[in-house]
Amino acid sequence: MKFSVGYQIDKREMFVSEIIKRREQINEVYFAFGDFANGRHRSTRDLYLDPETARERQLSELMALSDAGISLNLLLNANCYGADSLARSFYEKIGDTVDYFAENFSLTSVTTTSPIIAKFIKDNFPALDIRSSINMEIGTPAAMDYIKEYYDSFYLRRELNRDIEGILRAKKWCEENGKKMYMLANSGCLNYCPVHNFHDNLVAHEEEIMSRDNAFEFHSVCKKRLQNKETAVSLLRDSNFVRPEDIHLYDGLFEAAKLATRVNPNPTQILRAYTTGKYIGNLAELLEPDHSSAIAPYILENTLIPQDFAERVMKCDKNCDKCRYCDKIFQKALKKYNEGVFIYANE
Repeated sequence: MKFSVGYQIDKREMFVSEIIKRREQINEVYFAFGDFANGRHRSTRDLYLDPETARERQLSELMALSDAGISLNLLLNANCYGADSLARSFYEKIGDTVDYFAENFSLTSVTTTSPIIAKFIKDNFPALDIRSSINMEIGTPAAMDYIKEYYDSFYLRRELNRDIEGILRAKKWCEENGKKMYMLANSGCLNYCPVHNFHDNLVAHEEEIMSRDNAFEFHSVCKKRLQNKETAVSLLRDSNFVRPEDIHLYDGLFEAAKLATRVNPNPTQILRAYTTGKYIGNLAELLEPDHSSAIAPYILENTLIPQDFAERVMKCDKNCDKCRYCDKIFQKALKKYNEGVFIYANE
């Protein structure tokens, strides 16, 4: 399996070096640029740099990746672009940006939620691969067929990571239609969350929202659920992440596995875990969102999860109320930090 890795400015200035070191396993590096709204909150870790310095640093690191022969993927994947959605000036700006990166960097693809942006880039930059965003929640051959004229490749909705039959149906359609398929390996989002689209829209408009005198602060549903000991099992049972040890099960099914690393506090840790196929420690720290604070002072110890966990949940009937398999595994793997040592949470 090769990996698509999300760019972020790292204070320790080691993440890009780590990507280059492991370039044989890297399919591409995806990145947001400038003031285009995208699918993630702006990272607080780059706020110690003024905007111009941050921009120059990003361009320098993207050039280093290009020089190392690593492909780049530009993100235009916000859930909403508001009044700009159909504006001529907006598309002129997109065209100028894509042209700049296609001419000067190793840009090979663009990921977007907008079929209009997809068509615009396909018409003007036919050499680029146009990919549907994971936030479009595409999970069936029919959904792919609806938009096949706009997109060359698709991120399969994250909930299907543990549904081998669903993956195979989508894979068959892609093969028959000359399309490529990608997966997201380490999402921390809970399956079929009804607040997901609302949250993504908040992210798309965060610049406007931050400029207002806001009466409320949004608290994600997943965080509140995981903080409750009665429902914290959702971290394992109602999730879709794939452990580093299990990523090999998806070889040949997907073009590459996307690693969400753009806002995680330790992107290098995620990259090392998945490229080596091994991780010792708190699984919550590998996810985006990083749920380690939500379950603290507990951790979900990866080494205590059975080796056949993924194979079992990929083929199960998802009848969770009767099965209770994930509940038992969750209790076994949950540990608590107490006075300098880890103890089993259920002891």
